[in-house]
Amino acid sequence: MKKKSKSDNTGHHVIISGGGTGGHIFPAIAIANAVITRNPDTRILFVGARGRMEMEKVPAAGYKIIGLPVRGFDRKHLLRNFKVAYQLIVSVFKAISIVRRFSPNVVIGVGGYASGPMLFAAGLRGVPTLIQEQNSYAGVTNRILSGLVKKICVAYEDMDRYFPARKIVITGNPVREQMTESVMRDASIRFFDFTDDKPTILVLGGSLGARTINKSVLGCLDTLPPDIHLIWQTGSEFEDRAHREVAAKKRQAQVKVFRFINRMDLAFAAADLVISRAGASTISELCITGKPCILVPSPNVAEDHQTKNAMALVNKNAAIMITDKEAVDKLMNTAIATVQQPETLEPLSENIRKLAKFNAAQSIAEIATGLIDGK
Repeated sequence: MKKKSKSDNTGHHVIISGGGTGGHIFPAIAIANAVITRNPDTRILFVGARGRMEMEKVPAAGYKIIGLPVRGFDRKHLLRNFKVAYQLIVSVFKAISIVRRFSPNVVIGVGGYASGPMLFAAGLRGVPTLIQEQNSYAGVTNRILSGLVKKICVAYEDMDRYFPARKIVITGNPVREQMTESVMRDASIRFFDFTDDKPTILVLGGSLGARTINKSVLGCLDTLPPDIHLIWQTGSEFEDRAHREVAAKKRQAQVKVFRFINRMDLAFAAADLVISRAGASTISELCITGKPCILVPSPNVAEDHQTKNAMALVNKNAAIMITDKEAVDKLMNTAIATVQQPETLEPLSENIRKLAKFNAAQSIAEIATGLIDGK
């Protein structure tokens, strides 16, 4: 599924560009896998930003990646942006060189620092391009690029507020392939080494900028009812502290701490309620699995787009939202109360499942192939 073509001279050449977070990287890999499934002779090249997560995760998935020196603008230290602007210019010229050498038939941008220079370079050389916009609120870069690209794949309705309507295709957001597979709850309970089946809260506090969520969990360890299980993804920076505190309070049988959960399908299967940031990729996984959730939008993202993502669900009674400022005081109390209320969980599950869009990666791969064929 993830093999490259046997020959450099057969099949299509596809560049997938972007990354920065798992929310961009995992959908990008899902698209790559879908492209390969359609045509196993396709050559795929990823282009990311040096020093970012994609430079590790993409090769681990079996694909080649080239890094650009691009980085985001520093809103707090404006003078540093002279260097950022220089790196952007260098990245554009490097992207042009990549296009010239790799000769792609289509370039797909999934968001992240590298996506802009790569799509711009491809457009300059007349290569068909496609944006995969994950969020309900389009960022400035994608809005600028929308005049250049051929198609824009989106997950939310009413995106013609930001993009030309004739270019928009509602595909949904690609998710990790494991999330679409059926998992028995019994297997998930055993995987996390719980001795019995109790209401379970899954806390995804390991993403970038999720310190508030982790602190909220830490503050509830003394008052966590004994009849509730907790699966806690902390991320690398908070893992040691979480292990120490859980051990000190003798909660190891009830609270399972992980730096990163590789089997997220099992984590979702075990969970009755999920606490997470409101990244678009995670929301898509919540929709597909039909999981009730409490969303805590990150305040550290461009144009507060996570709040807009969350509100798109809240307005349909498909999620609960707690702001980052409220989280330490309200998050875990709300979660503990909610996970013990089937009358609250059931409608949340029903409503969020209605928003699911399946086979997004396959749809995007089909659209990309259509651009190659001139459709």
